[in-house]
Amino acid sequence: MRADLLLDDVDGLDEALAAVDGFDASLVGGLLRPQPGQADGPAGLAAAVAGTPLAARVAEAAEKTVAGAGDEEHFVALAAARAALLGAAHDALVLRVDEVVGRPAADVADGPADAGAAGTTAHAPNLMVAARSWLCDLARAGWRGIDHDLVGGAAPVVSAMLADPAQRRLATLLDGFAAELAACCPGAALERVPVRRWADLWSRALLLTLPGAASAPATGSATGRLLPLGVDVHEHPTAVQAQVHAVFEPADGGAPRLVRASVSAPKPDTVVGAGLWQLLRPHMSLLAAVGEGCSMELAGMPVTAEGDLLWDDACARPGAEADVFATARVALPAAVGYAVAPLDRHPARIVVPVLVEGYRVREEAGGRGEDGEREEAGGREEHGGRQEAGGEKDGGERDAVVVLDVAGCRLRVDTNRVPAAGPLTAKAVTASGACLGLLRWDAGEFLLQPLAVERTSRGKSVAVHAGAWAGGTTDKAGARAEKAATDAVKVLRERAGKLLRK
Repeated sequence: MRADLLLDDVDGLDEALAAVDGFDASLVGGLLRPQPGQADGPAGLAAAVAGTPLAARVAEAAEKTVAGAGDEEHFVALAAARAALLGAAHDALVLRVDEVVGRPAADVADGPADAGAAGTTAHAPNLMVAARSWLCDLARAGWRGIDHDLVGGAAPVVSAMLADPAQRRLATLLDGFAAELAACCPGAALERVPVRRWADLWSRALLLTLPGAASAPATGSATGRLLPLGVDVHEHPTAVQAQVHAVFEPADGGAPRLVRASVSAPKPDTVVGAGLWQLLRPHMSLLAAVGEGCSMELAGMPVTAEGDLLWDDACARPGAEADVFATARVALPAAVGYAVAPLDRHPARIVVPVLVEGYRVREEAGGRGEDGEREEAGGREEHGGRQEAGGEKDGGERDAVVVLDVAGCRLRVDTNRVPAAGPLTAKAVTASGACLGLLRWDAGEFLLQPLAVERTSRGKSVAVHAGAWAGGTTDKAGARAEKAATDAVKVLRERAGKLLRK
């Protein structure tokens, strides 16, 4: 691993992000009557895409917007230019990561061998127009100008969209975005605006209203051996998702591929920690394989052109034992990623499994984090209002930041992403000698999210996995947490049954 490359500047990256930041700042005050200081945002965006096919349309859009005459078409052009710049930043960073890990770059034409073209038929164009109109009204008012009446305009659009499965992707995004804005009304009273976060949500939603933008990705089938690497847990007060990262070895002898498999479930806010697994386990047999350290044999498993397995238990059966670190040392270096869809090209979406060894661990004084880049579907991006690893606690106390010194290069560990639903802790990372994790990019630097670590205990090498409890556990702490969650779920089901009977 060439960790020194993580510290080198990426040509053009700062300039692209500066243009995005300038436009994002103009959305704070609104685009209805831009103030003198806001004119630089759209103009900078237009200058950044000069010489590209977007140049003429974006230049016109910037001119009209600065004059206060911007319409929906102009706002869409500005959102497209913003997405193009973030996509270019994503591509440059991914190329840098490929250099760092020495892994073959993904071919943009790659995808499942038998993948067909995704459908592009627009669904209910009147609803798309209504959603686009609401998003443009938000842009005109700006984040400081939002109120409950304006934000509430999304409710009827979302309600109508949710009835159509083909529109639920956009509906979920709009619903989450509107709920977050409503919680912050009135905007004029906000002490701090999550500028990048809301601009990300706004521009993504606006582009998804265009015909064909929200079409389902092309899918093919995967037959071969699946070697799990680890589990990334995304938790929300009312929902939870487990995303398994793995190496897929095709049965036809093709190159191994990096794939993902996800399972989501609604949850009550009282179910936390290890109790999350009992909500997810019934929906995906892969979680049991992860917990037991086994591979899976796939036969005709649906897979998208982006490498997401559309998990179906009927297409999988348990395989032989597979040590995660053996997989990381032998199969991971040669595994190739899938191409990323245009609208998903964003620095926040960079998640690359890597194995780091031969490092020293040190702890540094923490500091308050800045707005990051993370993005999640449904308007639940994490980068706007959460405390970064090492941020200040109440009362001024600072957490220690865990840093890996890899051949003299500093790589910060994102301990905030280590789930409470497993035995892996920041202390285990500090005592480790090898770390398998996800390389991410956030707030101007690369971070490592641990999935599993190896440490020495009583002269033996011991592995600690974030997903060790995914299939069940005999660990005392995990068993206690599961029992408490089981009791809570049982009580809630009884109460729900009584309400339904009434």
